[in-house]
Amino acid sequence: MVLGAFMLTTLGFSFYHDALDTKAILGSAFTTVVFGFIIWFLSRNSSKNIGKREGYLIVALSWVTISIFSSLPYVFSNSIVSFTDAIFESVSGLTTTGASIITNIEGVPKGILFWRSLTQWLGGMGIIVFTVAIFPLLGIGGVELFVAEAPGPTSDKIHPRIKETAKRLWMIYVGLTALLATILFISGMTFFDAINHGLTTMATGGFSTKNDSIAHFDTPLIQYTIAFFMFLAGTNYTIIYFSLTGKFKKVWKSDEYKTYLILVAVLTVLVTVVVYNVSGESIEKSFRDSVFQVISIITTTGFVSADYTGWTPGLTLLFFVFLFVGACAGSTSGGIKVIRHLVFFKNIFLEFKRLLHPRAVIRIKVDQQLVRGRILTHILVFLLLYLAIFVVSSLIMTVIFSDFEQPLITALGAVATALGNVGPAIGGLGPLNNFEEVPDVGKWFLVLLMLIGRLEIFTILILFTPYFWRD
Repeated sequence: MVLGAFMLTTLGFSFYHDALDTKAILGSAFTTVVFGFIIWFLSRNSSKNIGKREGYLIVALSWVTISIFSSLPYVFSNSIVSFTDAIFESVSGLTTTGASIITNIEGVPKGILFWRSLTQWLGGMGIIVFTVAIFPLLGIGGVELFVAEAPGPTSDKIHPRIKETAKRLWMIYVGLTALLATILFISGMTFFDAINHGLTTMATGGFSTKNDSIAHFDTPLIQYTIAFFMFLAGTNYTIIYFSLTGKFKKVWKSDEYKTYLILVAVLTVLVTVVVYNVSGESIEKSFRDSVFQVISIITTTGFVSADYTGWTPGLTLLFFVFLFVGACAGSTSGGIKVIRHLVFFKNIFLEFKRLLHPRAVIRIKVDQQLVRGRILTHILVFLLLYLAIFVVSSLIMTVIFSDFEQPLITALGAVATALGNVGPAIGGLGPLNNFEEVPDVGKWFLVLLMLIGRLEIFTILILFTPYFWRD
């Protein structure tokens, strides 16, 4: 029902631009609200006690059903004729992947285009987290839902009450979105473009209203502004909250944030040097394209200001590696997350130390706190699962892409970008291409990977284990 209400917010742009999507939006919203009401009515007397098992199931099923109903505006308006393509665009939006099958974005009706951006904004923080702030009003506990939806291994809490935490996260999310949209409007974007890019930037989604993405707005002010807010969107929202409340000591105590900041800075300098030497552009343009694309891919936003696959083969490989990085846990970004990489590499270095001092008790510390064995095991299992899914899925997609010019490279890029919720990839699905030519079976497989990646692997895969269904 909430999803249907959000659909109605697109009518303003539809009316203003005299688009032909009004009936499609109304029909989609009505259908969604009616189905939601029926489900609520039939389950109104059911148990309100949600355990961990129910939490995982609700989150997984909610994302599947929300993805289906989010595709209705595309189908009803004929903006996307194929149901497979509509589902792909819907899931790509809600998972903030940003991979698109639409070839002429600027020809899509404005109401549908705004809905496309809005799906990313809703998926960015997670519509389930949004309902965490509503469920307590209905007498339903939401802690388990928040745990299943949480985008990374973070132990720091803003507030012990989950309802208050969800509200504060959304206040920051809404506030930063409004601020960015205002700045972009002042910087020269139209109101429609500004609000759309405000929504998709803070969601680290990457859907644009232009065929050329951010390259269309080839002005330093707009591109630097979006780059800065992409960096913010990739920051743990706890860190943003501490910054807004003046608790800067807690900000600088975060090992993950410092690693994230240093990583972006070092990679930007490295890429800028190479781009300046091979592109013939000015040092400012080389720096701007470099910092924009580094932040865009690492935060899994996926906006494009330049074709990074056209710079050098070495940089193409480097940006492929970026698809596996991800920004901070507790942000709207996808990917593996910096904190997992940090713990993994710390464990590697400490393992050498353990070899030299086998009797010593050597523990990993993050933010001056010991990392418990259970969390370390969880992270290592996650990384192994991520790698296994990537390898097996790449083999499957290579077979599906057998007719492509570069089937292996394209398959590797497609799987990495879907699983990491990034958007652009390499090979035949680089920054200048889209996913329209992917066979239907490939699109459905990538849809599954996008959902698995967005819900951090375990939330989906746990449903397929026998332990989940036993008492």
